[in-house]
Amino acid sequence: MIRVGLTGGIASGKSTVSALLAEHGAVVIDADLIAREVVARGTPGLEAVVAEFGADLLTADGDLDRPAMGRLVFGDPDARRRLESIIHPLVHRRSAELEAEAADSAVVVHDIPLLAEGGRAGSFDAVVVVDVPTEVQVARMVADRGWSREDAEARIAAQATREERLAIATHVVDNTGTLEELRRRVAGLHDELAGRA
Repeated sequence: MIRVGLTGGIASGKSTVSALLAEHGAVVIDADLIAREVVARGTPGLEAVVAEFGADLLTADGDLDRPAMGRLVFGDPDARRRLESIIHPLVHRRSAELEAEAADSAVVVHDIPLLAEGGRAGSFDAVVVVDVPTEVQVARMVADRGWSREDAEARIAAQATREERLAIATHVVDNTGTLEELRRRVAGLHDELAGRA
């Protein structure tokens, strides 16, 4: 087995690379999906979030109001740390369970958007960073997501810098070209990682 950390800034194409690696047979463990699972309605994770932040963060149906939670923690580092102290241990535990189920020869890809920020890069056999220039990130968020330039730049500023991500990389996937070029790059990357597994 080879344990791979996959990361990239917002609108870098990390999710596309993750999906392409899965097409090649990699076991993808998506931290964002797990983070949603661990605070789903009826979970101990959601109960802990409500105990910490209050029931105002629930929708009428009893689900976590993700936009409201985002507004609360986005500009408040202390609130974000408190939320992360609840969610991160639950995500780590579930990720470890999924990894334990993978075959010995598997390429196990941990898709972690904030890998550079979390200081866990050293726990992987390889770290893949999907990279595009900041201006490309902004252009994609404006064109594809309908964000304002200011909102896009603020979200980028809240993440690790491009340089900080590249500093933890053992492999860099340039995603400034076409989807076909990206497919070729990811195929070569998977072959290399599978050879090491």
